Amino acid sequence: MSKKFPYSRVYVEITNLCNRNCTFCPGTKRPAKMMTTEEFSAVVQKLVGVTGYLYYHLMGEPLTHPQLPEMIGIASKLGFKSQITTNGVLLPQRGQALIDAGVHKVNISVHSFEEGSDQDYLGYIRGCLDFADRASRAGIIVVLRLWNNGFDEGRNISTLDLTREKFPWEWRSEPKGIRIQHKLFLEHGDRFAWPDMEAEDGGDCVFCYGLRDHFGILSDGRVVPCCLDREGAITLGNIFEESVDEILRSPRAKAMVEGFSCRKATEELCRKCGYARRFG
Repeated sequence: MSKKFPYSRVYVEITNLCNRNCTFCPGTKRPAKMMTTEEFSAVVQKLVGVTGYLYYHLMGEPLTHPQLPEMIGIASKLGFKSQITTNGVLLPQRGQALIDAGVHKVNISVHSFEEGSDQDYLGYIRGCLDFADRASRAGIIVVLRLWNNGFDEGRNISTLDLTREKFPWEWRSEPKGIRIQHKLFLEHGDRFAWPDMEAEDGGDCVFCYGLRDHFGILSDGRVVPCCLDREGAITLGNIFEESVDEILRSPRAKAMVEGFSCRKATEELCRKCGYARRFG
């Protein structure tokens, strides 16, 4: 039986820098920051016993961090399984290093190339698919994400055609998507509205899994309740200064959890989150 942890996953933003300017992503106004390997090591040591799975983003593109393979190695020695979500642009250059480092799972947002020339798009998709084939055959879980239903302007059809050309055998539908081959999957999803303090207030009748099965750590160490608090609007503490237990047992964090148990948002940002409305 697998070990049970208080949280199914924790998001550790190793950098808030990105090499793309995708239409679906609002980006961040925070100062550019990359965690050092020493900072990362200090963070994950505090997460031992808290979760078994680490994600390496909130904002930012993990593959832009030059020490990503070393960080995966540090996490592995402490018993964590590392999961990367990437736009896929750098996979032709850095994908093999991910495989060699023993990454557990890679989510590729293949909807990241909604714009750009057809030639650039073809090179991008083929690079993602080549990596997906090599990684899945090496035993790494790979998920191709098309989380942009209704916003693709026809590119999703091209992406699916190229994927079927690369993997021509029969695909099998599963609860969370389509199984293309062993360890390789395709997921469809809708675009959602990121929480924004400037957005319209949708009311306080909200449920969310933030602080219930996950939380996030920004690259400067600030702890936030979910993976969508891109600016640290709901900062609960700083992991470089406090323990995880101190932060997650703070009055503000406890009020959020208790509120969501009653389907009530205690924070303004949560009332302005389009993603949380999915659980209403």
